[in-house]
Parts: sequence; C-alpha cells; structure tokens
Amino acid sequence: MSFLSQPVEHNSKLLFVNFNQDSSSLQTGSKTGFKLYPLNSVENLEFTHENNERPNIHLVERLFASSLVALVSSDHPRKLDVCHFKKGSEICNYSYSNAILAVKLNRMRLVVCLEESLYIHNIRDMKVLHTIRDTPPNPKGICALSPHNEHAYLAYPGSVQTGEVQIFDTIALRAVINISAHDNPLAAVAFNPQGTRLATASEKGTVIRIFSLPDGAKLFEFRRGLKRCADIQCLAFSVDSVFLCTCSNTETVHIFKLEEQKEKPQEDTSWMGILNSTFRTSASYLPAGISDVMNQGRSFATARLPHAGLKSVCTIAPLQKIPRLLVATHEGHLYIYNIDPNEGGECTLLRTHMLEGQPPEHASLLEEGSSDRPLTQTGHHDESSSYAASVRRPQSSNSSEAMAPTDSLPYQDLMEGAVGGEEPIGALRIHDDSEFPPMSHKSL
Repeated sequence: MSFLSQPVEHNSKLLFVNFNQDSSSLQTGSKTGFKLYPLNSVENLEFTHENNERPNIHLVERLFASSLVALVSSDHPRKLDVCHFKKGSEICNYSYSNAILAVKLNRMRLVVCLEESLYIHNIRDMKVLHTIRDTPPNPKGICALSPHNEHAYLAYPGSVQTGEVQIFDTIALRAVINISAHDNPLAAVAFNPQGTRLATASEKGTVIRIFSLPDGAKLFEFRRGLKRCADIQCLAFSVDSVFLCTCSNTETVHIFKLEEQKEKPQEDTSWMGILNSTFRTSASYLPAGISDVMNQGRSFATARLPHAGLKSVCTIAPLQKIPRLLVATHEGHLYIYNIDPNEGGECTLLRTHMLEGQPPEHASLLEEGSSDRPLTQTGHHDESSSYAASVRRPQSSNSSEAMAPTDSLPYQDLMEGAVGGEEPIGALRIHDDSEFPPMSHKSL
C-alpha cells in the first residue's frame, strides 16, 4: 500500500508497505530506500536486504521469494525499474505517459496501472503484450492480479459510479466477465491464491462479497459492521482460501471464514444465541433490504489495533506452521496475532515488530536484523559465465509480435526492445539466485 498520497505522521519514514504474493515476505519503501523482510518467525523479524541508494521509494513489489523486485520512486513517478536486488543489477526500466499508481506481478505477467490505462507485460522478457486503454478514472490504482499461473486474471474498476469489476485474462489477453459487485464505487479487490475467487469491497465499506471465477457467481456475503462505514484498505485470502481478512481506517481487523455450513449447528441457548435465532427466523418477513442484512455473515474473528486511523495492510500467513494474522502499518509496526482456527473470536497479540527506526546492527528478539549489501549498479564483471551472456538477441520478432493483438502496443520510441532469456522468470525456484538478463529502456 502506497502512502504517498496519504497524510502520514511526520515521524514516519514509510512511504509503502505490502506483503508479497504468498505472504512469505514483507517489503517496505521509505524516504531512504527499501527493505525486504522474510516472514518465517513470530519472535524475529530480520530484513535480509536493504537499499539506501534509491530514495523516496513509494512502490516495491517482489516476485514471490525470488530476487526480482519492481520499484517506483516519487522522484520519478512515471518510471518503473525492474531489478535483481541480490546481484545489485537493473534488468530493465520503462517510462510511461503518466504516474504509476500500482504494480502487480505473478510468474507470468507484470501489470502496471495508470489512472486510465493498464499495461500487461510478459515477465519473461518484459515486452508489452497488451494495453487496456481508456479505463474509467482510477486515481487510487485499485487493481489485483491473481498469483496463479493459469488463472492469471486481472481485476480493475469498470465504473466510477458503481462497484463494477472488470475481469481480464492476462494469458489469453481477453475480457472474461463484468461483475456488478456493489452499488457504490470499489475500494478494494483481491484474488485467492488459486485464482478461483475474488473478494470485493466498496467505498461504503460495510459489505464484503466473494465471487467465483470465471463465472462471477456470488458465493459469500459478509457484513463488516452495522453502525460505521469504513475505508477498506486491504483484502487478503489465506493460503488455503479458508479465511479472508480485511483492515480499514477503524481499529478492528476482521477475519471471515469461507466455509458453507454443512451440519446444523448445535442450538445456542444463551441470551445472544436466542436473539440471533429470533432475528434469522423473522428475516423472511422483513423488507428485502433488511432481510439481506440479517442473512449476511459476520466476522469469524477480530483483532484490535492500538487506535483507529492507521493506514495498514493485512494478511494471514502460516508462521511456524500455524496461521497467524499479520498487520503492517504506516507508523512502522508489524503486529502478529494468533488466530483460533476453530473457535475464532478475539485474536491474541503475540508480537509487535518495528519496521523503521531500528539501529543498523541488532541481535535481540524484537530488534534483530541483518543487512545485505545495498543495491548498486554492478561494475565490470565476467559475463561469459552469467545468465545474461548466454541469452542471444532474437534475429526476428515476427514470432513474438504475431502473438500480440494488432492494437496491443502503446506508443513507444524506436529504441531497442527488451530481450529475455530462454527460460521464463516464472520457472525460478522460490529462492532462486540466478541472474536475470539486463534489458534496455523503453518509453510507453
């Protein structure tokens, strides 16, 4: 989540914070550079890579746990840098006609979101495969890209008046379906890891809906609250797609359980249980709008942040083989909560980690971290043994260009096109350290 356009506290250096596609890593952008934190422990949070030579980074997206990161600086908001941070080398950079509002990656595609257009790149060689032009104005850069290789759908707003969602297949390069998700404009969208479900929330922020893909059928409907509207800032599925978490500008983080009730639940004889049963029974006699409210699901579990008004992102990650709720805020904190997967209820705060303001060297539980060498341009090196040297520049572009639609390429200069390797980046192992091929600059 970029905080560049958000009012932040003066003592906060964070401009961006987000989790990667499988919640195995947390990346932050700040006035001084960016950091990458692997997420594998409750007690320790160690940044394994830090760069202090690229200031004012307000977008940082990492491709799973690979060495590829996409960066955008507020100093050059129209320029995208794709880097291999472990090698300290730049793979390529692209310049666009307007400011970059969001960047999304999976193992097949890289999507760049501008206010009124979306560019779909082939992550293998970074060529532009398709451009979705003249989209409804999207100043917040609301979009989502499924992390799944085959169901690599892209979701973005289809209207500025209502909560319409456009679904686009980034592999087949065609529109799939238009989902009328809400009456109010969209505030957030998210895919599950398998690319078979889409979660949506509107600017009103009271109702969360889950749709199946590619048919667009509504599967679940949850009510976040009855009294307060909220600014939904993040939606995130768990790895197994059983849970969905959401955070907003309120102090409560909600977790919903996405399971159909197969057996009749044991009758709750408590006062609240009797009251709920009465409400459900009477719902069929009430007007349609009120009946819908009574039949909507409620939070399975909740967690409390220190106070309301925090800009934050959330996810559910299996830390030490146990699902945990993680919430990262613009203040520079990572909160880790324990979830009871069977009973739900109030989540227990296990640990609070600092993301900013840490000393350069520390080894205690809360402040432990390690720093790798910063991202810098590499000097002269022996390219004969590198992956880049083994890549031959294509002699003819007929085969690759024939695959792209005739109107897919945006305006670009006559400089050399980006070239890629024989093996796709998506084929890399999750901790791959091989070198990506350097590519040339292009203006879009």
